[in-house]
This record gives sequence, structure tokens and C-alpha cells, in this order.
Amino acid sequence: MPADDDASPGGVDALPPRAGTVSVVIPVKDDGAALERCLRALRYQTRPPDEVIVVDNGSSDTSADVARRGGAVVVSCATPGIPAASAAGYDRASGDLILRLDADCIPDPRWVEACTNVFRDRPELVACTGGARFTDGPRLLRRPLAAAYLTAYVLATTPALGHRPLFGSNLAMRSDAWRTVRTRVHRHDAEIHDDLDLAFHLGACGRIGSLPSATMGMSMRPFRSAHGFLRRVRRGTRTVTLHWPVDFPPFRWARIAAVRRGRWPRPGWRVGVRAS
Repeated sequence: MPADDDASPGGVDALPPRAGTVSVVIPVKDDGAALERCLRALRYQTRPPDEVIVVDNGSSDTSADVARRGGAVVVSCATPGIPAASAAGYDRASGDLILRLDADCIPDPRWVEACTNVFRDRPELVACTGGARFTDGPRLLRRPLAAAYLTAYVLATTPALGHRPLFGSNLAMRSDAWRTVRTRVHRHDAEIHDDLDLAFHLGACGRIGSLPSATMGMSMRPFRSAHGFLRRVRRGTRTVTLHWPVDFPPFRWARIAAVRRGRWPRPGWRVGVRAS
């Protein structure tokens, strides 16, 4: 797909080393109780976000009302699926940084602060992503099971990407980076992993870093059934193969290596962060 009309070639190392304002995006469908806990945790951040955007993806419960009572901006997205809902939230975000988590997540009190610090200290990054721990299930197994799940995810996707993947329950990106790739992501395909798709596109623009602290609490619900787990595997496989042949691993690795050596034009990269 073509780049945004307002995009122009440039280098990610030209980004200024400031973080600026922060928007948090939360896609939700029929998860009002969990959303209330999530919004409460965001209110107690050491660095409060400048805005919280809840994208209501056709909820039949009180999720939208919960979001409004919690002080969030509510965006309605009629197109089904997390990819469409997430993209609608990113489009609406006005912050210099866009942070993403899910309604069933409980962020560490220093989560927003940790994200802003990463971009302040590493201006070459276009995005960063962090780990997680389960907040339910057998207590002794919560951290090791979460670590095993995320390790498997990284090992399965890194060869396809040529760099670390993004984890949708704990990610942050520069708003300029989103505007560069927003017309390229597969936002209307409900059967993909939106965070993995986003990693394909952002990783072609610049570096994706790690969030070393402030892990994310998340529910074990999606992994309680074999059907749910297999659906995630199927969507992950579809997301990877959807980018072939252009992003077939050897071709992608060579292109990313050339970008990082400065020998390949970064596609449609818009230099700088929006003025406040």
C-alpha cells in the first residue's frame, strides 16, 4: 500500500529524544468488569497518561458506560475484530506516544513512566514492548506460565520478523510511526494478530526495543481451552504468511539489515515528533 500523503523519507535517528504526551488505547468488547479494574490501575500511575481511549467494538454490556465513568474517551468501532478496534484507537490518539493494553490487563504503577523513559533514553526506537504475568490461575504457576508463553511467542515469531515481536497487551509506539504504517496494516482482517502485523510494518521503519521493567498483569482466560490456544496459533500463522512473498524471511532479513546500515530507503518515514 502507498505511504501516507504527509509522509516523507528520512531516518529514525533524526527523532528528538523527548517523549511528550501519552495516549493509552484499550480495545474492548463485553468486558466491563475487567475494564473497570484496568482503568482504576491507570488512575494510579506514577506518570498519568494524558488521555485514555477505550474502543468499544460492539459491546452488548456496560463497557462503554464503564469507560465514560472512568474518564476515558469512548470510540465506537463497528468493524468486528481487535485489528480494527486497535487501529481506530490509534487513529484517534493525540499523544506523541501511543500505549496499548487490553481490558483484562492490570498495569504496574510505573508502566506509563517506564514507557516514556524508554523513548526518552532511546530516541532511535519506533516502538517498545514488555513482558507480562498472569493475575489468575494457580498462584505458583502464574509467572512461569506467562514466561513460557511469551518465550514461545518470541521464538516462533522472531525468525519471521528478523527482530523482536510486539506483544499487544504491553506495547508502546511513537505516533509518527503509527501514521507511517496506518495505511499498510491489515486492520480489516479479524483473523490476524494485530500486534504481530504491526511488528511487521514498524520493524521495517526502525528499531523495536524492550521495556525492561513494569510488567503487565493479564488474565489467563484466552489459554484455558485448547480451542482458544489453537485459534491463536492459527491467527499467528496466517499473519506471518499474509506478508509473503515480500516479507519471506531471507528477503526481509536482508532488507532490514540494509535499512539499519543506512543503505536502504526507509519507506515513507516521517521525521520528527509533532509539535506540542
